[in-house]
Amino acid sequence: MRALSKLLAATSLLSVSFLLIGAGANSGADSELLKPWVGPYGGFPRWDLVKTDEFIPAFDAAIAQANQEIAAIASNAESPTFENTIVAMERAGSLLSRVQNIFDVYSSNLNVGPIPEIENAVNPKLTAYYDGITQNAALFARISKVYESACNLTPPQKRLLENTYKSFVRQGATLGETEKARMTEINTELANLSTQFSQNVLKDEEELVTWIENESDLDGLSPSLVSGYAKAAADLGQPGKWAVRNTRSAMEPFLTYAKNRGLRETVWKTYYSRGDNGDKNDNNEIVSKILKLRTERAKLLGYESHAHITLEPRMAKTPDNAMKLMMEVWPKAVKRVHEEVADMQELADQEGAGITIEGWDYRYYAEKVRKAKYDLDSNEVREYLQLEKMVEAIHWMAGEVFGLTLTRVSDVPGFHPDVRVYKVTNSDGKLVGLWYLDPYARDGKRSGAWMTAYRVQQNLDGKWVTPLVSNNSNFVKTDDGKPVLITWDDATTLFHEFGHALHGLSSNVTYPSQAGTSVARDYVEFPSQLMEHWFPTKEVLARFARHYETGAPMSDELLAKIEKASKFNQGFATVEYLSAALVDMKLHLSTDTIDPDKFERETLAELGMPKEIVMRHRIPQFLHLFTYGYEAGYYSYLWSDALTADAAEYFEEQQGGYYDKAAAQNLIKNVFSVGDTIDPAEGFRKFRGRDVDTKALLRKRGFPVE
Repeated sequence: MRALSKLLAATSLLSVSFLLIGAGANSGADSELLKPWVGPYGGFPRWDLVKTDEFIPAFDAAIAQANQEIAAIASNAESPTFENTIVAMERAGSLLSRVQNIFDVYSSNLNVGPIPEIENAVNPKLTAYYDGITQNAALFARISKVYESACNLTPPQKRLLENTYKSFVRQGATLGETEKARMTEINTELANLSTQFSQNVLKDEEELVTWIENESDLDGLSPSLVSGYAKAAADLGQPGKWAVRNTRSAMEPFLTYAKNRGLRETVWKTYYSRGDNGDKNDNNEIVSKILKLRTERAKLLGYESHAHITLEPRMAKTPDNAMKLMMEVWPKAVKRVHEEVADMQELADQEGAGITIEGWDYRYYAEKVRKAKYDLDSNEVREYLQLEKMVEAIHWMAGEVFGLTLTRVSDVPGFHPDVRVYKVTNSDGKLVGLWYLDPYARDGKRSGAWMTAYRVQQNLDGKWVTPLVSNNSNFVKTDDGKPVLITWDDATTLFHEFGHALHGLSSNVTYPSQAGTSVARDYVEFPSQLMEHWFPTKEVLARFARHYETGAPMSDELLAKIEKASKFNQGFATVEYLSAALVDMKLHLSTDTIDPDKFERETLAELGMPKEIVMRHRIPQFLHLFTYGYEAGYYSYLWSDALTADAAEYFEEQQGGYYDKAAAQNLIKNVFSVGDTIDPAEGFRKFRGRDVDTKALLRKRGFPVE
């Protein structure tokens, strides 16, 4: 069953809420949420017919049906086999999966009105359901029998069986009844706390706005940014003003270009204090409770810490291995930050600014240093990066590398007027799946960018099921009808998230729980991070980096400046991320009672964190850890980037570079299409011809290789 496979594929005892935040359902038998997805393209969700008041009764109906399907497997009188137990579990719960996947969009993209309360009501039901599966003694006995006696299985079948068995063990299947009951209590409380955590962050993002009333305070901002902030104010009911919403997509450009230092400080402090204001949305107590419960659960299962149980099924295997890679990079990154700060301070002193560089100055003065050192103005670069042209660019790249064509369709509904839907076909014209794009920020939509799968590819019983995937961003619309301009980093992120989508679309497996992105957490970012490398290629920039007014391509001179500055500010980028990853790991290695603010402050001091930088996600707002299942796993981006850097060098070695046909087929065959049918380390070896060279990571970031 796909709903269960999402739980089991994580195999790291991720908090159940990771699956639930975005689960949904409908009411009576005639509810759209309980109907199969029909129509062309293999069927699709009818967002236009969804009624939010049907979610809770629909969940009840879907859970009841899923329970019946699981009970039938557990009570089967026939001897356990791979087919009647493991494959039967793959088939079970399809209705609940559909309902959950629909609600996932509401909780992430449309979290307004009754949705928060529905989350709170549904979470305990889903927690009980999933615990009922992993604690079902008869079901686990059948799985164990198959695990102990199975033979003549294919490698993907063996991997599915082993992962299923070990996941049940990590979920408490071998515990006594008293311990199982406590596990259920812990999981239920964790699910509720996780939901509250995310809702608090979302409220701080929506409610805490920096208002600007004087046009002179916008000095330094480009017309497109000013237009975006004006539209945000109008959308909030205050036309004639400018609003800096409390999201990364609004905050970062303001801190980069706004000359008003006082306002930069206000925006910076507002953003980095989300969930940490000592009010009704404060998350510190919630974090302490979550960590305490995770530790108790790990101890129940016989593990030293939550980090140890989480990493066991991943590529890193142990916290020590993950820490070793992080600490190989950390001191080099910190040293680079001190060099970057010295450059900024020197420039500020030359200007007679009379300041000491602080967190709210870093992006602003880094931009000044970039211009002074490389004669490169990010605002100038931005004028060549139109959102629509970058969407065209990722589609073109999909054709050149993956042989895919994306064509916009009008006969498939989206869940919001902003959403666009594209059919995806291969070089033979055969349907591959659908791709949804939701590009713009709105109330009720979590910040950042992400990929979601509404339906995964599978081929059970010889019946091919096409995937439905989406990319979601938070670009700010303009109020003057002019093109939306995005930053270099925004464009890189667009390629990154489309990489996740391509991972889902390229899947070619039999079992749904092994499809697409259902791979180890520290491997899943590898395909998406690799896709980032196609954005700065001359083939993409020459075609799609066009000036929004003249249509002219970037000049060779500008392209040369961009290339020369490509490793600029890597100290900041690495330390901002890596500090958060190190704090995450240390949080989940600790078994003490945690005061989040104190722990963060003391841990960063021990690490020698530069005072001019703050963690990319501070603990009280760290959704990756307390809602999205990355706890003790935020290191995954660095682990995956080690693979990415080595893979990028592989393409650079080919005669055709990033567009080498044979290299592309190698990538698709051994990485993008195989899902979790193969151990990721083996898959990488098949692709690269050897194990990963981690020194490539240092070379990519411009750090010395010793």
